[in-house]
Amino acid sequence: MRLTYFIFFISNTFLSQSIEKLNDSIINLSSGYVERIYDFKSEYVDKRNVDIWFPENFSKGKKYDILIMHDGQNLFDRTKTWNKQEWKVDEWASKLIFDETVRPFIVIGIHSLAEQRWSEYFPEKAFYIEKNKFQSDLKIPKLKADKYLRFIVFELIPLIKQKYNLYNNDIKIISGGSSMGGLISMYAVFEYPKVFDGAICMSTHWPGEIVNQNQFLSKSIFKYMYNNIPASSDKKFYFDYGNKGLDVYYPQYSKAVDSIFLNNGYSIINYKNIFFENELHNEDAWSKRLNIPLQFIFN
Repeated sequence: MRLTYFIFFISNTFLSQSIEKLNDSIINLSSGYVERIYDFKSEYVDKRNVDIWFPENFSKGKKYDILIMHDGQNLFDRTKTWNKQEWKVDEWASKLIFDETVRPFIVIGIHSLAEQRWSEYFPEKAFYIEKNKFQSDLKIPKLKADKYLRFIVFELIPLIKQKYNLYNNDIKIISGGSSMGGLISMYAVFEYPKVFDGAICMSTHWPGEIVNQNQFLSKSIFKYMYNNIPASSDKKFYFDYGNKGLDVYYPQYSKAVDSIFLNNGYSIINYKNIFFENELHNEDAWSKRLNIPLQFIFN
């Protein structure tokens, strides 16, 4: 098992990021509030916005888990998204926290950059396992997932912890997303098991690329996972998939995913891979069932 060691370093550049509380004219919320870092200045990745959602009555210094979500522009407000759909993260998080069915948590939504999304979300180390089998006539963007994770681990998390006094030793840090965002969520825990406590991976894009191309990348992903899976003692992984739209390609991979986790010490206590009949590959579908992984991870 590969171990990862690191040191948190917070420079004055990171601490000087401008953070603004968003008003109702900028973002529509059902509950809680959002503060935004505009154009986060990073040494590792191109600048992008980062939204931080807080539940009602948030108080600095109290214990809050952290959910880091990718494609952060799609989480809260359907009037601002490209397809007029949203995850309804604020609705579900507020309800579950109010009902005391989960531990209180905040949500960090990292906006994705459309032109770099694949290169930042595809598990970089997995690509090189069978890279020689990739079709030579296809143009491959420069892979950036490892730098993207460094941005999260060495810049974003320390900043959020320092800014909001979230230095409790026993808080959970979870990575979450869908499709390619599911891949990077899984990859984050595999690469930094000392930082992340688990992952929410909805409609994970196991093909790894355009689905009608040579499907060698899924084999590379599974080989990487088999060789680098974190110890099961303190981790939780949630996966799911439908069978409509793009999700129609995912059921064939479920046995391979189950095999990797169940043969490495995971059980129903800390691993789920759930099939949802007739569900599509979009935010409306994920928002209908988001309560399931939130309760599983933060119960």
